[in-house]
Amino acid sequence: MTLPTEIRQALRELAAHTDGIDLPIYQAFERDPLEPIIGLGDADAPLCFFGRDPGREEVRHGEPFIGSGGQIVRRVLYRHLHGAEMPDFAAGRALGRHYFWINTVPYKPVGNKAWSMAVKRRFHPLMRQLLVDSWHGRQIVTLGREAFLWFGIDQPRAERQRLEAFWQREDRFTASLDVELQDAQGHARSFTLHPLPHPSPLNQTWFKRFPALLEARLCQLVGQLSASH
Repeated sequence: MTLPTEIRQALRELAAHTDGIDLPIYQAFERDPLEPIIGLGDADAPLCFFGRDPGREEVRHGEPFIGSGGQIVRRVLYRHLHGAEMPDFAAGRALGRHYFWINTVPYKPVGNKAWSMAVKRRFHPLMRQLLVDSWHGRQIVTLGREAFLWFGIDQPRAERQRLEAFWQREDRFTASLDVELQDAQGHARSFTLHPLPHPSPLNQTWFKRFPALLEARLCQLVGQLSASH
């Protein structure tokens, strides 16, 4: 699916007044720094991958989850679906069309540091609207703490505390949590979060374990995955 015109324009206007977008990287790849990097995939995709923000390779290719961390996700997903190793970059890229890919903020930050809460809150209504109104699924694999706790932004304190408490659980990468989001018009939908650690080599505690954790999640969601193929 394509990004709704009104949301795309609203994102561009927000980005024009947002400090911290990595302008040199966008310039290096001759990319428009106001253009959001969102890989929406199929609106009927039963599974969404929700990450933190785009990196260098995402800017280069103009789509999310295409860098080193995203390649890990795509390789595990390809192997799970086809029982073979992903043959090349193009195969992984093609795989993405069957799923919904989104980040907390669709712009690369300077130094790949997480966006501030103020920036995440600024973009939250539009990203929330994409999930509620533009995607028809409800199963969401979140990648990392920032992506998981995003679902508590602008929520009542009790809900934020519930998310924080869940993240402290030892079984957070095998258990799941139901949440509810509303768009600006008050239309609400429920989603089920399936948190995983961030697939970054810098995340030394979990990096080597990530493929097995994602494979276990995919096995849990086998019904949803098979519905997309």
